Amino acid sequence: MKKDRKLIWTGIITAIGASLCCITPVLALISGVSGIASAFSWLEPLRPYLIGITILVLGFAWYQKLKPKKEIECDCETDEKPKFIQSKIFLGLVTGFAILMLAFPYYGNIFYPKNEKEIIVVDKGNIQIVDIEINGMTCNSCEEHVNHSVNGLDGILNVNSSYKNGSSKIEFDISKTNLEEIKKAINSTGYTVTNVIKELNGNNIKIYNNVPSMWT
Repeated sequence: MKKDRKLIWTGIITAIGASLCCITPVLALISGVSGIASAFSWLEPLRPYLIGITILVLGFAWYQKLKPKKEIECDCETDEKPKFIQSKIFLGLVTGFAILMLAFPYYGNIFYPKNEKEIIVVDKGNIQIVDIEINGMTCNSCEEHVNHSVNGLDGILNVNSSYKNGSSKIEFDISKTNLEEIKKAINSTGYTVTNVIKELNGNNIKIYNNVPSMWT
């Protein structure tokens, strides 16, 4: 029985660990401590292995639970009811929880509120588009965390982050905000701005993070 408990707890821990890099940004948003969002991004490369361990561990636990028991020739009573933690119902609940944890990266974005605001652009000449390279994003939750933070600034017209590309394309009104404020908003999430590519008249100009901004 102790072996079954170890298997179950191992499955729970590995399931949480597999998605911890995506759960943390949501917890950061709820708690208001944005800086911890990328604290577990280092776990992302280990995610496939943790998923595999979770499946193997819980699969073996179900095998142990469902396999036919050996009949024991004994006159003593053997109909002792198992404790809840040793029951199939508990293992089923643990399996359901593990599935929810493993799938979290695919639905975690629903926890982020939509920043709906009225946008008024006085001069189209003030509209600027930048492509900002960001280090640390690993899933959809990371994208939404960056989008939510940047959208909190005045003058943001559109923001579209991609963890796959490791970047965020942002359109904004330079009369209401500037690149430095946008970079601060992104860095406050715990992810790091590495490079900025400014789009100007169809051309791309790369502005490295350690070089002062050429415009405000």
